Amino acid sequence: MSRADKPLPPLSYLQPRIRLSRLLAALGYAGLLACLFIYNAFIADLHGANPLVIVSVLIVPLLIFLPGIALGNVRAHAWLCFAINLYFIYGVQTCFVPGKQLYGGILVATSVLYFVAALGYVRWSYQAQRVRNTAVAAQHQPG
Repeated sequence: MSRADKPLPPLSYLQPRIRLSRLLAALGYAGLLACLFIYNAFIADLHGANPLVIVSVLIVPLLIFLPGIALGNVRAHAWLCFAINLYFIYGVQTCFVPGKQLYGGILVATSVLYFVAALGYVRWSYQAQRVRNTAVAAQHQPG
């Protein structure tokens, strides 16, 4: 017994959601980068470690995705959803360190904001692509 495919929503429904979710994902991404940089470069007691090394180790993995995120590449958003989970885990662990609850909370909030918004962006972008493809296929059908 097979299920019938659900009808796809129209582009007029999808386009505003795509724009909003991409904006929220960008805010979460930028907030996470800013939080990691500001805290580790200026606030954290690194016990003599070079702040440049610490900041680089934390930020470079996120910066790998920057070109794709800036261009709105759907796959880059999807792949960063996997990587952002490491920062979520780091934020949760940091929340249990006395005196670092705010820093950990901001890491958790920005990573969750990015993750949820990026999932919406990926889903709605692929739905919009399917709507466009079916419209093009319908135009090319004889009859």
